[in-house]
Amino acid sequence: MNGLKKALGLLWIILGPVSIIFMFMQAFEKVGLAEEGVHKTNTALQWGIILFIFIPISAGLVIFGWYALKGEYDKLPDDDSL
Repeated sequence: MNGLKKALGLLWIILGPVSIIFMFMQAFEKVGLAEEGVHKTNTALQWGIILFIFIPISAGLVIFGWYALKGEYDKLPDDDSL
């Protein structure tokens, strides 16, 4: 089980930056395809908000993956303490 946690930790470390890059690529594409004027401004604003919310989530994935890779989740508390 600990090996699975470490493997998933590596996956989360990779998934964080890849998802940010993918979201930026999508944002540039969608803003570029929007019509000039108000539509372009609204699209840019929407994608700005999406990226503002999504970047900390992706950073959290990297941190969570780093802790899993280091083995911080190998020793979980017992159910007796509940």
